Amino acid sequence: MLLSDVVETSARVGATRGRSAKVAHLAACLRQAGPEAIGTAVALLSGGLRQGRIGLGWAAVQAAMPAGAAEAPVLTLAELDAALDRIAATRGSGAAQERTRLLHDLLARATRDEQDFLARAVLGELRQGALEGLMTDAVAAAAGLPAAEVRRALMVEGDLGGVARVALAEGAAGLARLGIRLFRPVQPMRAQTARDTADALARLGRSAFEYKLDGARIQAHKQGGEVRVFSRSLNDVTAAVPEVVEALGALPADSLILDGEAIALRPDGTPEPFQVTMRRFGRRLDVARMRASIPLSCFFFDCLHAGGEPIADRPAEARFAALRGAVPEPLLIPHCVTDDADAAAAFFDEAVARGHEGLMAKSLSAPYEAGARGSTWLKIKPAVTLDLVVLAAEWGNGRRQGWLSNLHLGARDPATGGFVMLGKTFKGMTDEMLQWQTADAAEDRHGARPARGPCAAGARRRDRLQRHPGEPALPRRAGAALRPGEALSPRQAGGRCGHDRHRAGDPPAAQRGRGLT
Repeated sequence: MLLSDVVETSARVGATRGRSAKVAHLAACLRQAGPEAIGTAVALLSGGLRQGRIGLGWAAVQAAMPAGAAEAPVLTLAELDAALDRIAATRGSGAAQERTRLLHDLLARATRDEQDFLARAVLGELRQGALEGLMTDAVAAAAGLPAAEVRRALMVEGDLGGVARVALAEGAAGLARLGIRLFRPVQPMRAQTARDTADALARLGRSAFEYKLDGARIQAHKQGGEVRVFSRSLNDVTAAVPEVVEALGALPADSLILDGEAIALRPDGTPEPFQVTMRRFGRRLDVARMRASIPLSCFFFDCLHAGGEPIADRPAEARFAALRGAVPEPLLIPHCVTDDADAAAAFFDEAVARGHEGLMAKSLSAPYEAGARGSTWLKIKPAVTLDLVVLAAEWGNGRRQGWLSNLHLGARDPATGGFVMLGKTFKGMTDEMLQWQTADAAEDRHGARPARGPCAAGARRRDRLQRHPGEPALPRRAGAALRPGEALSPRQAGGRCGHDRHRAGDPPAAQRGRGLT
């Protein structure tokens, strides 16, 4: 299969708005790919590389771009994948230059369209409207299988390319044999939201409640003396978390798969902000130095494999018993089982008083639904509502192509009178709202009224404010930033906005950074 087949499919998907039509384009392309190319095709059409990040940034990609290009498509997916493997494997002294040289040689064999596609793929900027959920449906359509079977296989396998290879080659029988295995991370189970502990009890009955930590989700695998740790996105982060490796290595159990959190704690045991914990997971780290300045603790709340066999399909009560049998109390997230509303509310207050996000409530009879946002796990967190100024907007991609979409939200810095950006959002906006804000921005840019400063505000429900070290103080909380939340009711606050937020290469309306909601 040629790379050009994938590039053309990507362009068609990006130009298509309907979900079923996108799936049809993707499925047609996947049917053409042979077993040796299907993993590469799935990764590229999902917006990335099968190898993940390969150590090349924007400057390296620009330096590697050849002056010319191939006149006709000749580059196959197998050749592309082999070249990317060589780039990803390059290490040691002079590795940066060697990666750039290898990428240059690869790009020299590509057409202009292929060069542009590959550059964006290497940089993680392939926004073509084909996210993993869409690709999962496309794999099912290509193989002629129910989408639910492919999703189940993906949850336990964790690699859509591998699932696609089995689905197209072996069908339903091949997918049925896929299951949880040591050192193959599975997608983490996620939670729905409950208003409070009373709501959780009304929905689940007698439940397990546990602290909800604002750390980094980890999945730890142990077999004998070998321990590997994976992130929420299934990346191997073992080298970055020696504390977790040591903690698991000291356990007497021979084989385990544990779900939990790694978190940075202050000397008094209260949690550091999420951003501090995440500094331990950067790509280029002096791990020993970072460990000394930001030590990590690990806490576990579920067990997916124990006693030499997977147990994810067992009821939660049985999994929790296996967890307590394998992991000592200091490594367990605080946990209580109750059907008493007052006891649950008191446990919630205790968790928040200790600086944590809130609680998780979990059904005692439910299996572990890998990859699903299950109704048997409920998160309970205090909410904060803020009125924020919209400082800038970005042009959308996929079905939002041609509309201003992502909004940059900020709050006033009382020390300077200016505005500090706290985060971005694109949720909760209808097509009508997207059309309005795009048209309104164009009207404002072309002189409808004079610009006088940030003006539009959006009411935002946020579950937690986060502290950024070194940021200017904001009202009531120093250096606050926002985690993703839910849009409530945008409203216009009058006036026009002329706050500048220039970005090279952006269309003029986005450069203006005018107030939108």
